Amino acid sequence: MKPVVAIAGRPNVGKSALFNRVIQKRVSIVEDIPGVTRDRISADTEWNGKAFTLIDTGGLVAGGEEMAARVRGQVEAALAGADLVLLVVDSRDGILPADRDVADMVRRAGVPVLLVSNKSEGMVEGMVEAGVSELGFGEPIVVSAIHGTGIGDLLDRIVENIPGDSVAGHEEERVRVAITGRPNVGKSSILNCVLGEDRMIVSAEPGTTRDAVDVEWDSGDRRFLFIDTAGIRRRGRIDEPLEKYSVNRAFKAVDRSQVIVLVIAADEGVTDQDRKIARYVHDKGKGMVLCFNKWDLVTETESEAGKRRKELIGLARWHLGFASYAPVVFTSAKTRHGIAQMMDIVWNVAAEHSRRMPTGELNRVIREAYALTPPPSDKGKTLKLFYATQSGTNPPAILAFVNRPEMIKAPYVRYLEERLRQSFGLEGTPIIMRFRERR
Repeated sequence: MKPVVAIAGRPNVGKSALFNRVIQKRVSIVEDIPGVTRDRISADTEWNGKAFTLIDTGGLVAGGEEMAARVRGQVEAALAGADLVLLVVDSRDGILPADRDVADMVRRAGVPVLLVSNKSEGMVEGMVEAGVSELGFGEPIVVSAIHGTGIGDLLDRIVENIPGDSVAGHEEERVRVAITGRPNVGKSSILNCVLGEDRMIVSAEPGTTRDAVDVEWDSGDRRFLFIDTAGIRRRGRIDEPLEKYSVNRAFKAVDRSQVIVLVIAADEGVTDQDRKIARYVHDKGKGMVLCFNKWDLVTETESEAGKRRKELIGLARWHLGFASYAPVVFTSAKTRHGIAQMMDIVWNVAAEHSRRMPTGELNRVIREAYALTPPPSDKGKTLKLFYATQSGTNPPAILAFVNRPEMIKAPYVRYLEERLRQSFGLEGTPIIMRFRERR
């Protein structure tokens, strides 16, 4: 395993900006308001050929308010698993009581610490060190995460102080799975259930998850990268810049994933917003699993469960007919019902999403479908189908050569897709079919 470096500090000292600067990607949300980051956000990076995992944490504040306590629990978990801690303070503010509270917490963790004085831009050399060295962690490393100054020196110190000789290199590809849906449908609870730990903060407060959080997880020979996303509300209801950015990050998480678990509240059924999210996933060509969560809220007897199950499947097929290929699973993050089944389905959908069909078998299926039901003639002209080939995967893409592509209409494309699914499976994945003229 790679060494782990955790970033800690009070709110608004620039931890997320420093995280983004070190990994050279805009992963953590950066806003000039305190308390933006809540969950632990991690990313792998390297410096001078030495690899490590960097973790961004929420700002620590005193008090017993529920969300503050949950954030504190996430920070404590990050410190417990860290090999090195970057204690970040604000060069302009000097040391505040909140900084001392964080320093005490870091000191109790018993982990090596590097003191990082951020936001040093425009300050006279020597003033920074005098203002922040009282914490007892030695001379600070002076940086400006926004401008990038001092970052190279910080990285040199990091690789000097982390254990082992983990070398950056190629890692086997993981199945990228985004968990998405409307707010408060249980996305983070499902991920915690899969991981077997409280990795994500869960609260009845809408908008608890703000960043798109990547979490690696292995089960036997199955390797996953889960992405928990912020809840996606209707555009008309999104008014805060922070929420707009969170929703944008959720859509980008879909873009970089292979399989999307669309979480729908079983006690509410399929809503118009669920349909819009599913349409986006479908149009992006992603594998899709429909997960009706909170199953424990709608079932009391076995007969009621069966009736409600059929009703929800019917609603899904009616409102999400364009994604009729998506398997349906019923889960309860509270009782763990259906979670193992969901993971088996996700793994299978990922395999189907990257499926390659033998060219000979593909042509046999399409020719049989054409012979059984050819498209209607148009003013005496008939369609001739010459051959087909698979032109891509993720999702499977078929290129067919015909004499008159304009004669291929949407209903006939759906018919060919159905025949392909009957022969090859392709559960959970859309199929892209293109037709090119060949005389």
